[in-house]
Amino acid sequence: MVARGTFHAPPILHIHGLLLFSWTLFYLAQTALAASGRTASHRTWGLFGISLFSLLVCSIIATKITILRLDDAHGMADASRRFSLVTFLALPLMIGLFGTAIANIRRPEVHKRLMYTLMACMKTPAIARVFLAMLAPAGADLSGPPPIFVAIPPAIVAFLMIVVSMVYDRRTLGRVHKVYIYGGAAFLLETFLVLPLASTEAWLNIARWLEHLTG
Repeated sequence: MVARGTFHAPPILHIHGLLLFSWTLFYLAQTALAASGRTASHRTWGLFGISLFSLLVCSIIATKITILRLDDAHGMADASRRFSLVTFLALPLMIGLFGTAIANIRRPEVHKRLMYTLMACMKTPAIARVFLAMLAPAGADLSGPPPIFVAIPPAIVAFLMIVVSMVYDRRTLGRVHKVYIYGGAAFLLETFLVLPLASTEAWLNIARWLEHLTG
């Protein structure tokens, strides 16, 4: 849609996309610096990474609130509020993983695994879009919020990225690092909690409050 010039959305969605793409490139660059032994440069650029991640989190919140308002205007308010939990429940996990990674910058074996786990969790929306492109029926109306359960398969694929690292640890270290055990468990918990919580009146009230947070 973007390539064909048929994607029309509020500016915040474009800003969010740019920040997320920049974050992915930044992660790859930081990984390359660490792998080549340029630790000093890696840590120096890490300060920029903290700022970039903070902006990214703000853009996620602003984008989701914008989508809630747009869906409300098109008569899809409750469906959008239910699906928004996928994003808002993932945010605490993302922030927790990133904050813990920063707190462990002097423990590279812990730091790099926390950052990898974070990136695996963040890839769920991108994987979902691949699923959408490959599996959506021709001519299907994809303009509205999907049902909650469609968020599960992409999350499972993202979790398999962590499983691959668990296997690698097992083969190279003889054990699985606890970051992958606890981080993977938290990711699965967050993923499946969405199903029972999304339709509760408590969450719908919170979503309504978020929708009107900025007026």
